[in-house]
Amino acid sequence: METLSQLTTDDYKIILFGIIAVLVYILLLRYKRNLWEKQRIERRDYYRNVYLKSDAWKRKRYVVLKRDNWKCVYCGNRATQVHHTRYAKYNIGKEPLK
Repeated sequence: METLSQLTTDDYKIILFGIIAVLVYILLLRYKRNLWEKQRIERRDYYRNVYLKSDAWKRKRYVVLKRDNWKCVYCGNRATQVHHTRYAKYNIGKEPLK
């Protein structure tokens, strides 16, 4: 194994390149994570502020509540909300009625 005094200029360049590559990789991961978070927030805000206030959602909600006779399918009490599982981002507006 070489000591620091035995390293050549090329060895230092390789080490420096490795450090720079790791730093760039970390910066790219951080940028990607921030981009994903921004997209998630945009989807959430669209769902809450646009889609759930749309006529399409109101019609779908009415159809489901009417189908279930305005009763919760789990407890039998009067239903005031339409509960559903979470869907992938590409299913907003295409939720199944079942």
